[in-house]
Amino acid sequence: MLLVKILNCLILFALVVGHNNLNVSEKGIFMPEDDGGWLTNPEDRIAQPGPCNIPVEDGSLTQDEFLERYAYHYPVVIRDATNNQKFRSLTQRPSLLEGYGHTTVRLSSANSYSYSKRDVTFYEYCSNHVHPQKLSTLGNETFYFFGDNNHDEWQSLLEMYRQPPYTLPKHFAALSFGLAGPGTGVPFHFHGPGFAETLWGRKRWFMYPPDVNPNFHPNRTTLQWYVEDYPKITDDPNLLECTLSPGEVIYFPDKWWHATLNIDSSVFISTFLSP
Repeated sequence: MLLVKILNCLILFALVVGHNNLNVSEKGIFMPEDDGGWLTNPEDRIAQPGPCNIPVEDGSLTQDEFLERYAYHYPVVIRDATNNQKFRSLTQRPSLLEGYGHTTVRLSSANSYSYSKRDVTFYEYCSNHVHPQKLSTLGNETFYFFGDNNHDEWQSLLEMYRQPPYTLPKHFAALSFGLAGPGTGVPFHFHGPGFAETLWGRKRWFMYPPDVNPNFHPNRTTLQWYVEDYPKITDDPNLLECTLSPGEVIYFPDKWWHATLNIDSSVFISTFLSP
């Protein structure tokens, strides 16, 4: 009788877990299977998905249409531009820690101009820095892994990424890979054109045209701006925004202001285009 009860309990447990599409980490915490091991607790999500007033296209967008509508004029979100399922599988937390935990990565401070740098192992970064952003922490006190990879060490991984199938004439692509915890992000800044794809987690993007200067303090985080200033400007006709989910790509034209805010623990990659 006791054995039957135990079996029934196990069956019920399996059904519940299967129904909710969950698995269990070694710490006994239930994790969604689609987070790649980059767990985000619900209480750590200060930001939530927001509206999207940026044009959204799918993979049927042609190169000629991209050049005519967006390349030099306007941002666009593109869904299903490429299939990066293999690359996503390689960027799950266990895979990255196994392959790159021993490598040294360079962190940048998360203010507009990334003044400070800090070198740590990738394992140390994932263990001690990929955590929820505190509202009281300033940008120069927040260190972020994005782009300062040793390309020789990370080349075999980056080669597996399928870049968006759109180009700018006489421009060359350079990849930048990164990850960060919920509530982190980079405040408003601008540079040359490029694409950014979210691999795990969700990321909010906020954009302004080159001729409109956003009102922000370069040493305050995007989270601080989002909580304190964003509610006052949601009706600003110059503000463009959208939330990227895994597998979605955003194109930012040359010198467009943009800020990012990670809703979840996020893994992401950018394709910067330069002459």
